[in-house]
Amino acid sequence: MAGLTTFGDEARIALDTLAGRAAGLVSPSLRLGVTGLSRAGKTVFITSLVHNLVHGGRLPLFDAHKSGRIAKAYLEHQPDDAVPRFQYEDHVVALVDSRIWPDSTRAISELRLTIDFESASGWGRLFSRGRLSLDIVDYPGEWLLDLPLLAKSFAEFSRDAMDLARLPVRDDLSREWRALAEATNSDAPADEMTARRLAESFAAYLKACKADGRALSTLPPGRFLMPGDLDGSPALTFSPLPNLAEGRAKAGSLHAMMERRYEAYKTHVVKPFFREHIARLDRQIVLVDAMQALNAGPEAVADLERALTEILACFRAGRGNILTDLFTRKIDRILIAATKADHIHHESHDRLQAIVRRLADRAAEQASFSGADVDVLAMAAVRSTREGTVKQGRETLPVIIGTPLKGETIGSETFDGETETAIFPGDLPDDLDSILKQGERGTSPEDAPIRFVRFRPPKLEKTAEGVTLSLPHIRLDRALQYLIGDHLA
Repeated sequence: MAGLTTFGDEARIALDTLAGRAAGLVSPSLRLGVTGLSRAGKTVFITSLVHNLVHGGRLPLFDAHKSGRIAKAYLEHQPDDAVPRFQYEDHVVALVDSRIWPDSTRAISELRLTIDFESASGWGRLFSRGRLSLDIVDYPGEWLLDLPLLAKSFAEFSRDAMDLARLPVRDDLSREWRALAEATNSDAPADEMTARRLAESFAAYLKACKADGRALSTLPPGRFLMPGDLDGSPALTFSPLPNLAEGRAKAGSLHAMMERRYEAYKTHVVKPFFREHIARLDRQIVLVDAMQALNAGPEAVADLERALTEILACFRAGRGNILTDLFTRKIDRILIAATKADHIHHESHDRLQAIVRRLADRAAEQASFSGADVDVLAMAAVRSTREGTVKQGRETLPVIIGTPLKGETIGSETFDGETETAIFPGDLPDDLDSILKQGERGTSPEDAPIRFVRFRPPKLEKTAEGVTLSLPHIRLDRALQYLIGDHLA
């Protein structure tokens, strides 16, 4: 994020970091950022992570748990009183009792999970307190995509937004907004109703891009999609403008009003978010709903890569040393996790992982990203299906078995949300290029060999004694080992 913060910003970040390091000498903590674009499963991931650690879930690839060195894990009061608490208990009730997916992340939230453990080495047992506080910071990926705006003027932002809006996959969705913007005289006197009409039309276009049919990902400004407590404020009542003249905006003009509000958005919304949250992270997981993008077609996959590029460029990644770590936090491990691996048969998991790895590698290269370990994983934080086989003539097909959400369809069949069904989801292509070439041939998403449906959360199993087991998952233990395993060694 070089060039996106001022000297004053860096000074405040350094003071905050120094205070955090001092507190960490008494009570060691690790700040884990959890992000992803809409419906990637951030809420479900955090809920399952906490549920499995607190209730002793099945985590064979998580070394500290496998070796029995974790004495207990429990929730404590979070350190940041001004940040909303992640409502873990409500989300567990939704998943376990109601078998519905909890509400998506709409704003930033935090949760502290403390783990009491025994070090694996005698040296560690001698000098370690055997306690780690994991501060989990949940935030929308859409907000993260705002950070590149800090380096853009209003004119640059307007040009980039117009260029994106004219792409073939967005052209029809943006047409109404573009027509309204192009019919507006940016040098005319500032008018609140004109600004409001433009902002509402621009926000409607962004929301249409996000919907299932297109499933696009690169949609800044993020608060236009998730305004939170800023809904209706002047900071969100602006819009890109076309054909802006070079130089200073005319005083009192619509252009000047929009530019002032855009700069206010950066100053009062984007900068504090970066300074108070992103700059304080130690580890990061980026959840990616590749399934939704694959369902929507090659344009959505290409847009997901664009979004990943911008997301990776936002992190302060790398490794510090004893001196620099006192004043600057850096993210030294980033996990990019392809979620909803339970929607396909395990035979396709390696292909899903390879597709997302290709997306991540290209994004990291384009973002000039370096200095931290980056890994890719196909996972399901909550496994909603099980696997089986069905006979079709002489063929035996691998299927997944679960309860599709009410309203999901395959062909002419619409599911009622109650009936368990065996589904053959199709085979993933071998590589990313074969998906992108569909777009070059003009292939529609409906003709693609893969179609996925969404499932309800599973009914939890019980032991012979009637104890409800923890939430089932796919590779949550591998994610935990990568993200926090070294701090429990």
